[in-house]
Amino acid sequence: MTVGERPTLRARRGAEILRGHVASPEVDARLLLSHVLQCRPGDLVAAGTATPAQEQRYAELLQIRASGVPLQHLTGEAWFRGVRVEVGPGVFIPRPETESVAGAAIERAGRLRSVGRMPLVVELCAGSGAISAALLDEVPGCRVVAVERDAAAVRWCRRNLAGTTAEVRHEDMAEAAHDLDGRVDVVVVNPPYVPLAVRDDLPREVTLHDPEAAVFSGQDGLEAIVVVEEVARRLLRPGGLVVCEHDDTHGTSAPAIFRGLAWTDVADHRDLSGRPRWVTGTRSEVAG
Repeated sequence: MTVGERPTLRARRGAEILRGHVASPEVDARLLLSHVLQCRPGDLVAAGTATPAQEQRYAELLQIRASGVPLQHLTGEAWFRGVRVEVGPGVFIPRPETESVAGAAIERAGRLRSVGRMPLVVELCAGSGAISAALLDEVPGCRVVAVERDAAAVRWCRRNLAGTTAEVRHEDMAEAAHDLDGRVDVVVVNPPYVPLAVRDDLPREVTLHDPEAAVFSGQDGLEAIVVVEEVARRLLRPGGLVVCEHDDTHGTSAPAIFRGLAWTDVADHRDLSGRPRWVTGTRSEVAG
């Protein structure tokens, strides 16, 4: 970095270093520079020039990012809807695609809250707790239970939900929360769903840095979703909603898992890029 160089110009130079190595070099360069300068990305234009130490740190971060280390591991944070969550090695980094999944759960919880109900929401495979944090941020007063089986991820989840009313449970979702059977209004989950068959086609950023157990789910990617259906069927009250993210190749196969008598109004939904991304279903009055 040239001494006295304007931050916006330096960010453009940083993007050139990242180009060809990451999917969004301009965005990543700006976020890294704002992290180093301790300002919001939108405030870079008004930020002062970097100190020599900051210049050196920015150059180091650009090289590390170009090597494939996730941006969020370098900044220590990820933004999800309106909330900031801390992330790092050992926990899955929340993706923008999941914001629509969270939105469906938030919409249902908000609707219940507006008529005087205190909705009970269970997040399975909670990871960093980003969905739970967004629920509490946008629907104050709802009860949230976040379930996560991995010990490292649970530590991140508890850190991000500390000081909130959320309850974090260190449990495998298959046997989780039996005390809530038949009482839950919304079950929301971003489970592992990437097919092992495509592992070699994924970016090294995913295969080397995201926890494998949070990414892959058998050869077809559907093993965890089968468990989600069983657990949601057990937890939800009649009329309760399940919201489950899936791979963009599962637009037909994921909804098919929820086609039994226990479910009505099963529908698949597309993300902002138009790809099949998440399925919803309503718990019917039928037992079993």
